[in-house]
Amino acid sequence: MAVFVAAGAGAGAVYVARARGAGGDPAALVVAGIPASRSVALLEQDRQHMILMDAASRSLNMVGAPKLATRPAVVPSTGASPDPSTSAPGTPATPATVTAPAPDPGTAEAIAYNMLPSFGWKSSTYYGCLNNIWSRESGWNYEAENASGAYGIPQALPGSKMATAGPNWQTDPTTQIKWGLGYIQGRYGDPCSAWAFWEAHGWY
Repeated sequence: MAVFVAAGAGAGAVYVARARGAGGDPAALVVAGIPASRSVALLEQDRQHMILMDAASRSLNMVGAPKLATRPAVVPSTGASPDPSTSAPGTPATPATVTAPAPDPGTAEAIAYNMLPSFGWKSSTYYGCLNNIWSRESGWNYEAENASGAYGIPQALPGSKMATAGPNWQTDPTTQIKWGLGYIQGRYGDPCSAWAFWEAHGWY
């Protein structure tokens, strides 16, 4: 048995309701038996509001779950896929591309831009990533030399590795770029994957 007290404008009234059956709502039975009044209507509004708030609070864990940002997808490279046994650990599967204008003709940058398609890469898609790497590594200077022994535009270590691309590796930007693009393809798959690795580690 449940007892409910409703305060009216005059004397208080006591209402007694007996819950019948498992599905009975004692509050609803009492409210149904009370004569219509403004106080009763306000009580019923409050009750309905509490029911809605209770239901809403149970869904907060789903509605409020944070969404993690993802890297933008890019068109996959049409070049050779990297060999998992030689790929650097932690290399992102879908790195973001970097846009850059086509370089001036006759420069080392232009040689690389024009050579990218021979490795299966679209110049307008992958040149920006390559430019980001080699601008930082050597400033596109074919005579750039590091105290560690790294040499040339791609900063091969040691520089003599580039002899596999041609005997003039010390003085010819084309030979150095050819070797450097082959290195990127074999180790990372494409220049944008190499750039993503460079961003994370400061080397490639």
